[in-house]
Amino acid sequence: MRKKEVKMDKSVQITLIIAVSVLVVVGAIIGTFNYYAGPQKTINGNGEATIKVIPDLVSVYFNIETKDDSSEVARDENAEIVDELIISLIREGFNREDIVTQNFNLYPDYDWGEDGRTENGFVASHQLKVELSTEEYGKIGELIDAGVNAGAQISYINFELSSELQNEYKAKAIKLAAEDAKVKAEAMAEGLDKEIGELVSVSSSNFNYSPWRAFGMVEDMGGAELAKEATTDIQPGEREISAQVNAKFKLK
Repeated sequence: MRKKEVKMDKSVQITLIIAVSVLVVVGAIIGTFNYYAGPQKTINGNGEATIKVIPDLVSVYFNIETKDDSSEVARDENAEIVDELIISLIREGFNREDIVTQNFNLYPDYDWGEDGRTENGFVASHQLKVELSTEEYGKIGELIDAGVNAGAQISYINFELSSELQNEYKAKAIKLAAEDAKVKAEAMAEGLDKEIGELVSVSSSNFNYSPWRAFGMVEDMGGAELAKEATTDIQPGEREISAQVNAKFKLK
């Protein structure tokens, strides 16, 4: 029995030696091929595209802030104002689904002096966003009045793109940027008496879109009148968004 085990061990060793030898030979062949083939030559095209768009939404951002020595009272008073504001907006004909909570915070307030900070009650802050289509732009004055009358501040007013239009314009801008990347790569290759070959890699580095500010903070009725005048003068005209694409091609 002992001799059979030794023979089996030797056969395993021989098999391993053969396998390793094959791998070494294959590796040498591949290495030789890569040596003679040399590094792969590629060329990059950086494409850009800018398109003009028209916002389809105007959004008003309300901030409701209450303060009290008790956190519960500050929170409850804030909720009452928010409820009053929402009811008022619905009565004015605005849709409940277009009134969205953006943020809510309840935090301690502090006074700062020579001896450091001292606690000065609690602040509850609730931010609501109300969306209107640009076709309803004429109702923005009613919206501002309803918010300020309910005790809200207007943080800002933006022109925006709906998620549907964002996706549509993003696809269009990236497509145009990709075409631009290919054109630039072809032009560079032609200048070097070469041609572009297969696509090696492609990436979209950026899609530049952010809402456009129409007006800043409004705290009282005087500010509300100013906001209404300003937004009447500012119309949701054409805006620009852009995209960048990098494409790498084989050079032949």
